[in-house]
Amino acid sequence: MFKTKLELAMDMIDRALDDGVPPAMVLVDSAYGTSSRFRQQLRKRGLCYGVAVASQTKVWQLDATNRRVGGRTLTVSEYASKLVSQAAFRKTTWREGTGGKLSARFAARRVLPIADEGIKRAEREPLWLLIEWENGHDAPSKFHFVSLPGHVSIKALVRNVKQRWRTERAYEDMKGQLGLDHFEGRRYRGWHHHVSVVLSSYAFILAEHARHFPPALGATYRSRPLVGPAYASRPNMPAGTPE
Repeated sequence: MFKTKLELAMDMIDRALDDGVPPAMVLVDSAYGTSSRFRQQLRKRGLCYGVAVASQTKVWQLDATNRRVGGRTLTVSEYASKLVSQAAFRKTTWREGTGGKLSARFAARRVLPIADEGIKRAEREPLWLLIEWENGHDAPSKFHFVSLPGHVSIKALVRNVKQRWRTERAYEDMKGQLGLDHFEGRRYRGWHHHVSVVLSSYAFILAEHARHFPPALGATYRSRPLVGPAYASRPNMPAGTPE
C-alpha cells in the first residue's frame, strides 16, 4: 500500500512508542513541519515538537496573554522582517563545534498558525515561532514552530531545536564509515538487509564508544531535548517574550 513520507514518519513514531522508546521532542525539517496535519498527529500522541516551517507559512501574532494582535496575518518571513526593525534579535550560542562555538541571532514570539485544517480557531494551540538569523546573512532565513509552554527561555528553545544535528551527524557517519549509501541493488529485501546491517554496526560502535569514553552526567543531561514537563515548575514570566 502506498504511503506518503508523512504517513511513513508517523508509522515509525508509533512503532517507537509501542516499543517503549521514551518520548522526547520530535525534530524535523520543513518538508514535515510545514504540514499542520503532521503537527496535529504529534500532539494527539502527547509529543512536543520543534519543527522547521517554510518561509511562507502564515501566522497570527499573539500578545503575552495569547490574544491575537495586529490587523492582518503575516508570513513568518514578514514577521521576521518586522522584528528586525524592532531590534528583537539576540545572539545565542548553542554548542561547541569542531571549529569553535556555534551561534547566531534569534528571536522568539508566540503565534497561532493559520493553516490548521479541521481545528476551530478557538481550539488551536499557541506556539513559539523561533526565528534564526545566521551569521553573515542579510536577513533571517530559518523558522521553527515549537510546542513548548510559554515560560521558556530563548536559549532553551534554540538548544532543543538544534539537537537535529545529531541525526545529520549520524547520517554522515553511516555514509562515510559504514557505506550506508553504497547499496546498488533493486529489491526491497536487499536494501532492508543493507540498512539493517549498517544501523546495527553503528549502534555497536556508539555503544563501544560510550563504554570506553562515558559522557559526564552533566553533559548528558544538557544534550537531551527538554520536553514540556521540565518547565512546569518555572516561575511565572510574560508568555510573549522569553528570557
